[in-house]
Amino acid sequence: MDRLESSSSDLDRPSIDEYLAADSVQCSPKKLHLRDLIDISPALTEAAGSIIDDSFTRCFKSNPPERWNWNVYLFPLWCLGAVIRYGILFPVRVAVLAAGWIFFFSAFFPVHFLLTGHDKWRRKIQRKLVEMMCSIFVASWTGVVKYHGPRPSMRPQQVFVANHTSMIDFIILEQMTAFAVIMQKHPGWVGFIQKSILESVGCIWFNRTESKDREIVARKLREHTQGADNNPLLIFPEGTCVNNQYTVMFKKGAFELGCAVCPVAIKYNKVFVDAFWNSKKQSFTMHLVRLMTSWAVVCDVWYLEPQYLRPGETPIEFAERVRDMIAVRAGLKKVPWDGYLKYYRPSPKLTERKQQNFAESVLQRLEEK
Repeated sequence: MDRLESSSSDLDRPSIDEYLAADSVQCSPKKLHLRDLIDISPALTEAAGSIIDDSFTRCFKSNPPERWNWNVYLFPLWCLGAVIRYGILFPVRVAVLAAGWIFFFSAFFPVHFLLTGHDKWRRKIQRKLVEMMCSIFVASWTGVVKYHGPRPSMRPQQVFVANHTSMIDFIILEQMTAFAVIMQKHPGWVGFIQKSILESVGCIWFNRTESKDREIVARKLREHTQGADNNPLLIFPEGTCVNNQYTVMFKKGAFELGCAVCPVAIKYNKVFVDAFWNSKKQSFTMHLVRLMTSWAVVCDVWYLEPQYLRPGETPIEFAERVRDMIAVRAGLKKVPWDGYLKYYRPSPKLTERKQQNFAESVLQRLEEK
């Protein structure tokens, strides 16, 4: 009975042609009712679900450089550049990196095991060796890094926070000052370096999927900031790599330690290569290969004025104020997203396949009509 009443009420509703001009109605071969528009709601829902170019996804999307205006003059030059980058620069850079690792290991492990009773000297030598190895990494990309502001110093009650584009952020900052960084655990050769080498400078590792790790890390952070002889503490409060055009929400952990927060702004110039590491699409090894086959990695680093928690200011407000400073200095756009959502979203392949399926279904309907 309810269905009959709803059907009769639908028939009593005005049709769209009553709201159109008379000439447009005459051109329409079929009378269109409001209920006909409801039939397209599933298609609209599917279309909305297929859209992936939103303000969140753009934060983690690689932005390749604009294509050349190809012609007969530029193509030979591009081929010559490819031969130089892949045939000359890349082998030389690999040789430099390999020689650096050989020298580093031949010095690091003897110092680590032979100077057991001289902790002060051992930490000092290991700190210099880690800085040297990071400098070799930067040289293997032909890194052109310009540092602005006073160099960080070792003192208690301070923590450095920076925007995060790639793991090379740590390498670029580490070559000037041996920071103790808070970093996600990684597998493979990166994990080996974390465990055997970087722990010597006080680095702290965590696993974002383990809730117990957060409590342990929070305790270690407080203990580290109290030590006068500890290396400066470096935290990337975004918690994930962002594409150096946006900045996502800062986690408040670094801003509730009760110490000075020193902002660091990092901005990469994409004239030669995009330094963003999309960890979902590329391993860190292939990311390094891409950097080593480019002409150069160009970036600026600004060490900004230390900031303190103001009276009546919450740690979240403090984090937003520091994020504003970094965004303005590095020319980044602020978005109100939690970067950890990146790890709980569908993979890019899944969304691209869904988008392609929807496009094919629309084209098929158009062809049928």
